[in-house]
Amino acid sequence: MGRVLRILAPNPGPFTLEGTNTWIVGADPAIVIDPGPSEPQHLEAVIDAAGSVGAILLTHHHLDHAPGAAWLAAHTGAPVLAARPELGEREVVDGAVIEAGGVSLHVVATPGHAPDHLAFLAEHEGWLFTGDTVLGRGTSVVDPPEGDMAAYLRSLEALRELRPRRLYPGHGPVVERAPEWLAEYLEHRRMRERQVVDALGRTKEPRSPAELASEIYAGYPDELLPAAARTVLAHLQKLQDEGIVTEDHQRFALAGPRGSNTT
Repeated sequence: MGRVLRILAPNPGPFTLEGTNTWIVGADPAIVIDPGPSEPQHLEAVIDAAGSVGAILLTHHHLDHAPGAAWLAAHTGAPVLAARPELGEREVVDGAVIEAGGVSLHVVATPGHAPDHLAFLAEHEGWLFTGDTVLGRGTSVVDPPEGDMAAYLRSLEALRELRPRRLYPGHGPVVERAPEWLAEYLEHRRMRERQVVDALGRTKEPRSPAELASEIYAGYPDELLPAAARTVLAHLQKLQDEGIVTEDHQRFALAGPRGSNTT
């Protein structure tokens, strides 16, 4: 069985938790997933731990996951593989298999948190590298316009169908109870959607995402409420596409007497 090592990037924060997890998978050569920020001390630690590197994989191009890829590629000669490659990177598509270091990683498209988001499955071992689609603690932000709640829920369903045994997330601890955590992630998003519909049903006045977030996320730290409002907006846009809510000047109301029966 291959190895998995974590090198934690020095970028802790309310949304990155302890920092970005850079994963080293296999050996001689290793696969590096999400080099993280372009911080030389962190990237040197990745090289020291990895030894030879055969490929650098990006779950997505957010600034806490991808900027270190160019530096790491320049110092190792390994290609950078991404769903929507930028300058100097190579495209990798859903269903592709990357093999190195005694491990085969299957590429799984998981749009929703970001349109270019990928996960990587080591099928034989039951390892799933989830990036920001599933975190090891807490929940992921879905921020329109690049964040898409309908796509995100489809991606969660697709990951659950893979039946992984262990999750290696982009932030937070390894998840040993993978099936249960994926089911909890899906139920949490469905619960939030019910809360949005119920909150709209308690008043005839249209409401903004920020107003809804202040009610639904009551008790959360104030610094998290703007991000919560963006995720509420993603739910509202999904509900609007389904004909359940209407929007006027960025304020939302129920389209009809449907209310809390919506799931």
